[in-house]
Amino acid sequence: MTNDHLDQLELLHLDEADRVLCVVAHPDDLEYGVSAAVAEWTDAGASVSYLLLTSGEAGIDSMSPDETGPARAAEQRNACAQVGVDDLRILDFPDGVLEYSLALRRAVAAVIREVRPTTLVTLGWAEEMPWGLNQADHRVAGLVVLDAARDAGNRWVFPDITGSDGEVLERWQADHLLVFGASRPTHAVAVSPNSVERSIASLEQHKVYLAALDDHPAPRDLIGGVTSDAGARAGVDHAVAFGRYGL
Repeated sequence: MTNDHLDQLELLHLDEADRVLCVVAHPDDLEYGVSAAVAEWTDAGASVSYLLLTSGEAGIDSMSPDETGPARAAEQRNACAQVGVDDLRILDFPDGVLEYSLALRRAVAAVIREVRPTTLVTLGWAEEMPWGLNQADHRVAGLVVLDAARDAGNRWVFPDITGSDGEVLERWQADHLLVFGASRPTHAVAVSPNSVERSIASLEQHKVYLAALDDHPAPRDLIGGVTSDAGARAGVDHAVAFGRYGL
């Protein structure tokens, strides 16, 4: 058996029967590739929600957190609009110093029980990612999603979580977890040229944030490279790679 065979990614399809909840630490985290898959899913009729654990208020050195948080939240709303996401939720945990905690697990489990996704999406939590060292908030967020996915499905864990109507939310177990940036991706979502363009547009919405970064690649070059590389491993022109884990 050759290494090429081992590296081949299986294509994954979602449709209108699926509900997706993407959970990450910051505004812009989903725009570095995941958003191309999101555009594909929303075009197929799937419902997609975004949950951000922070507003990214500590992400721009030249701006105060009081200015940065609202600006980045607004940019994220614009990014969501590019890929057909209407449901954006942003929690108020502190950017830059996220800590793994029961409170954070509970908050994520609550949204899982409310949204009732068939598919959860997050970023990898390893110290080293395919593109370099992984930031602390990303590592915490990934592990919290991994554990909250189980918490949400266990009737005896956080049994008193209530919804906006004050009623206790029933447990909910998602079918599987997709991890973008997994060390050993297993599946890929084939994406159309239109989905690639919408993903590029979604990243371009983060104007204030990108302007503060030195030597950031052009969104077109970055998204084009990410989706082309994954596509080559999946036997298509463009794709987004994930590690898929059954829950």
